Amino acid sequence: MSSAGARSLSHVLSVRHLTLGRYMGVLVGIAAIFAYLAFTEPVFLTWANWQNIIRSQAVVLTLGLGMTFVVLTGGIDLSIASAAAGSGMVLGISIEHGAPWWLAVLAGIGTGLAFGLANGLVIGVLKIPFFVVTLGTLSIYQSIALLSTSGETVSLFAYPSFNTVQTMINGETGPFPTVLILAGVLYAIGAFVLHFTSFGRSVYAVGSNPDAARLTGISVTGVLVAVYAIAGLSAGFACVVQTGRLTAASPQVDPNLMLSVIAAVLIGGTAFTGGDGGLLGTVIGVLFLGIVQNGLQLSDVSTFWQGTVSGLILILAVGIGVLRDRGVISRWKARRSQQRTVAQ
Repeated sequence: MSSAGARSLSHVLSVRHLTLGRYMGVLVGIAAIFAYLAFTEPVFLTWANWQNIIRSQAVVLTLGLGMTFVVLTGGIDLSIASAAAGSGMVLGISIEHGAPWWLAVLAGIGTGLAFGLANGLVIGVLKIPFFVVTLGTLSIYQSIALLSTSGETVSLFAYPSFNTVQTMINGETGPFPTVLILAGVLYAIGAFVLHFTSFGRSVYAVGSNPDAARLTGISVTGVLVAVYAIAGLSAGFACVVQTGRLTAASPQVDPNLMLSVIAAVLIGGTAFTGGDGGLLGTVIGVLFLGIVQNGLQLSDVSTFWQGTVSGLILILAVGIGVLRDRGVISRWKARRSQQRTVAQ
């Protein structure tokens, strides 16, 4: 292993311990909003309301877990919401044509994986910039979803074979929504892969310094293909959650979904330049957005403002991250510390 590669891996291992500082600000924001809503909106504290928050953010969280892997390598998958829609249509059409629920679910998840794998191969092997590729596939996957049924939604109410999926997604396991348990399992698997496997270390290394990672023997191409495949896999799982919640497969993509997913990942402290962050931060980012959106609804604020709020939060989160990466925040803190020392 070269000295440059060793320094890169050492940097990765040390920077991963700094993540707490990256999402401390959003934790403070959650606490402040939580306190405000608890005093102004009594229904906010009810378990029924929190179940609503969990279910409404289940798709964002599922997609966010996959997106985190991509952002950790310094990329972004703009097509992830469209991939979820296309995968959902495959699931719905499979049920419509008599497939058992488990086969339809596997078909939807497999389609999402295929979409992600296609992105990864073009980006990793052909070296086409991720922005160009995923912007193009955003449109392609959306078109596939629309063309599959000429733009019509596939209603699954009348198909008994779908009842198992609907019950699983909308049901409860003990006091908890089942989707929370499913998200917890996906989180546990993803966190284990990131923090306890060589592949996870390679993801951080590629995001931190791809050239140094290559010098250490890491297959940068293989890592890039894998992380986009993981994002596609998360789109496949998200399509199951989405169709289960709606009991229908819709080819239309929520225009705010992709923004919410990216915002959750970046608000949670994952650096958009790659190499720093993790899944716990993404969970915190999703929780923050869920509380904000729920607060807007409880306060009777028009839903049209939710996109504006998410966009402003995203800009603020990325702006703070840029300032931190440039050392502006650390220099400001040092200056403040010196001023207090002089004053004493």
